[in-house]
Amino acid sequence: MMLKAQTGGWCLIILAIIAGVQLQENQRSVQPASEPHIYRPALQPTETAPPIETYKLDKSCIKATMGIQYIVIEKKAWYYNLEPSRVRTGGSCGEEAAVLSLTLPDNAASLQLTFRKKGNIFYVSNLTAHVSPLPVCQGCSNKTYSGVLTNDKLFAAADGQSFKCKSENLLQTSPELRIRLVPLQIQAFTLLKGHYGKEVECWADFTQRVIPIILGATVVGLFLIAVTTSLFIKDRHREGYDRL
Repeated sequence: MMLKAQTGGWCLIILAIIAGVQLQENQRSVQPASEPHIYRPALQPTETAPPIETYKLDKSCIKATMGIQYIVIEKKAWYYNLEPSRVRTGGSCGEEAAVLSLTLPDNAASLQLTFRKKGNIFYVSNLTAHVSPLPVCQGCSNKTYSGVLTNDKLFAAADGQSFKCKSENLLQTSPELRIRLVPLQIQAFTLLKGHYGKEVECWADFTQRVIPIILGATVVGLFLIAVTTSLFIKDRHREGYDRL
């Protein structure tokens, strides 16, 4: 009888240990999962050149090569360069309207270009942007900066040609958000085998290229006028001496 009692006691102890181990495992399994990480861009206090990338929508619909920088005004200017490796490209294509949409994970930032085609000309009619960055200071609340730019004929070019600009394009979408595109080459609706057509130079590039030529020609012209005038005066003096 004593042996049976001892055996029964050991069995109860073993069962209690097993039950305790199972209870601990169950507690581990029901622990709340950690919150998923949400991507947020980090604004920088200084400006740097944005990385350049070519974004495409369909082989013959839209092609855009550009560096994209968000400029947030929060007491001062803060900068964020769009990271091409994180961008998801989307949009839509039609005969007279097309949309190129660039979006970051978790919708942390976006840039949307709406193209229109009127006759033999294509252009960007709307540019919509937003960015939801990390707070710029400790204790600052999360904030989304957004804006829209509507233009009759932004980045216009003839159908089958591409608009190109090496100079900076600074676009103000709202008092708090500006978009800087540099450089920029863009074409919509008609891309032959996915390649850019003939380039249409922007006005800023044209003036930077032409003004030095005009100034140089002006300097040369003034120099020739001065030389010609000097020679003419010398000839008149010589004629006066000959008469004497």
